[in-house]
Amino acid sequence: MLLSVEVTLIYKCNFPCDVLLQIEAAKTKNQKVIEKQIEVFPSQQLNHIIADEGVGERVWLGIQNEFQCNYKSKIEITRKIPDFEKLQNTPLSQIRDDEVKYLLPSRYCHLDKFDGLIPKQYSELRGGKLVIALANWIKTEFTYLGGASDALTTAHDTLSSKQGVCRDYAHVLIAMLRVSAIPARMVSAYAPNVSPPDFHALVEVYLEGAWHLIDPTGMSNADEVAMIGVGRDAADISFLTSYGFLTLEKQSVKVSIIL
Repeated sequence: MLLSVEVTLIYKCNFPCDVLLQIEAAKTKNQKVIEKQIEVFPSQQLNHIIADEGVGERVWLGIQNEFQCNYKSKIEITRKIPDFEKLQNTPLSQIRDDEVKYLLPSRYCHLDKFDGLIPKQYSELRGGKLVIALANWIKTEFTYLGGASDALTTAHDTLSSKQGVCRDYAHVLIAMLRVSAIPARMVSAYAPNVSPPDFHALVEVYLEGAWHLIDPTGMSNADEVAMIGVGRDAADISFLTSYGFLTLEKQSVKVSIIL
């Protein structure tokens, strides 16, 4: 599948500040960046650094008054949809050092609050069958609602309210899988059917020694997603982190399938 991505970001600030930007689609074994253009105004040298787990890159920028970034890309996706019904747990004794942190609590996923909260009808499930069951339960039971959460909303908050956006759905699934001894991490991505159009958050789970994508909102499939980056939760995959106060003037994200 071939995706076209177009992003525009415009911010203003009253005082100079530094910005860490992560919006470029990653180059991985199952997605190829065919074309890429990133422009920043006022023009400046872009300082690229490798992002978490070597998936994608971040860019350091210095902002004075107004900042505008235009990003365009074409990405070829060769990733297949996982057959979760057949995937088994990776034995904990075989979890590598790079994956262990995805079993542990993180800023938005407080695991102690999830003990005993896995729906009882799924208590006997393991591996991919549990992943699918929990993702479908979240998609069915939760209401997708913009403005229902903010930068402080945790996975447990979302589980209590049963409403939120993609980041909130992902946090709940991540927390439930971690307490079920399945490593899980958050993925920032571009996907063509996200409504309203925006940066998207999904989940990757570690089964049978490999990472597999799943979307608890049900808005995207693994074979049509362009990954940007990965991390423990939303704190690690923010498309923009500012070290100073910024005011959003405009943000647009357009993702389409090229036929």
